[in-house]
Amino acid sequence: MKKRLWQIFGPVVLAALIVLGLLLAPLPNQKLSVQRLHADAVSLSPTVLGGQRIKHQALAKNYVPFYGSSELARMDPFHPSVLAAKYHRSYQPLLLGDPGTQSLVHFVDEQTMMPQLHGKRAVFIVSMQWFTKQGQIPAAFDQYYSPLQLATWLLKAGRGEADRYAARRLLAMGAPAKSIVMRDALYRIAAGQRLTKPQRVGLQAELQALKNEDNLFSTLSISPRWHEIERGMRQLPATDDPAALSTLATQIGKARTTSNNLGIDNDFFNKRLKGKRLKQLAGSQRGFDYRVSPEYGDFQLLLQQFAKANMNVQFIIPPINQKWARYTGLSMPEYEEAVGKLKYQLAEQGFDKVLDLSRKGSLPYFMQDTIHLGWQGWLAVDHVVKPFLTTPQLAPHYQLNDYFYTKSWAQTKTVG
Repeated sequence: MKKRLWQIFGPVVLAALIVLGLLLAPLPNQKLSVQRLHADAVSLSPTVLGGQRIKHQALAKNYVPFYGSSELARMDPFHPSVLAAKYHRSYQPLLLGDPGTQSLVHFVDEQTMMPQLHGKRAVFIVSMQWFTKQGQIPAAFDQYYSPLQLATWLLKAGRGEADRYAARRLLAMGAPAKSIVMRDALYRIAAGQRLTKPQRVGLQAELQALKNEDNLFSTLSISPRWHEIERGMRQLPATDDPAALSTLATQIGKARTTSNNLGIDNDFFNKRLKGKRLKQLAGSQRGFDYRVSPEYGDFQLLLQQFAKANMNVQFIIPPINQKWARYTGLSMPEYEEAVGKLKYQLAEQGFDKVLDLSRKGSLPYFMQDTIHLGWQGWLAVDHVVKPFLTTPQLAPHYQLNDYFYTKSWAQTKTVG
């Protein structure tokens, strides 16, 4: 009887053991080709954002993290990735973001990068559109957050205010509920308690399985965006000359905004705004207020992480298309107060490299659409980012303040 049972169930048991071994045994980390790294670095793929393998190999080369959201996908000829590739600069951007990625997603998804980022430089494009009354939308968080990175953070989280705040916010997103082990670990951290030994064992097992999954599936991603970079490179002059680039940006911007009087790219306007849709959006932003938001606390998590790694970060605050703001009724005084609040949070803690473009939204060809940088806008970014990444910088001196995690700060409307 035992022999018969083994003949029936033995192959199933062996198959299960083999699968378990594949999940839990470390897999070799194969090196990616130079061409593959080029493509993956500009892919804006969730596989890259939430994974480990591709980011680790890119950071081991000359790639610099460029954090942001949807603006990173606006790959005109003056995009940072195009300029860096065309003129063979000493750095290449590693684009980390996509529509819907905000501070909390970036906080989770950079966890395995932190040892490599110690003492390094990064560029962070922070959009005021993140700072809504709701803040991070749970559905968007669920789409982009990485269980691999979350497990990494849980195993090293402590009992300080930053970790307790992070655990509370992550629980509010709901995504970690997919793993009972991660959910229970978050509850303990939120309560200021250490993880139990069984929780650590469970997380370590999940982490190894997730690393293996990343090693397997990161080889399958194929990005067409490198073709956009190559197309942009072909339009640029042979030499890296600011005057020639500015002239070309004006020429392209003028040719690309002929269908409307809002300074918006023709394709964007015709596909998303033209006709009935445009009429519906008149006055639609009268109630928008970016001064009160939980996003300020989520942003503080990133500042804490950058300071802990002693990173030198260049922050960029893009503008809003001012013609569009007038059309939709957005209060520019309140918008400027929100920008002032964000700059105060940075300055008070020693983050002094801030390019504030918030009042440039009326300049010709500075914006590509309603809220995203365009031809002249990207050149203004390059004017600051290029020297930041290619010349020596003073070491930063940060003084973090847990007050910026509080509800009181989130609801403060004016500072100074």
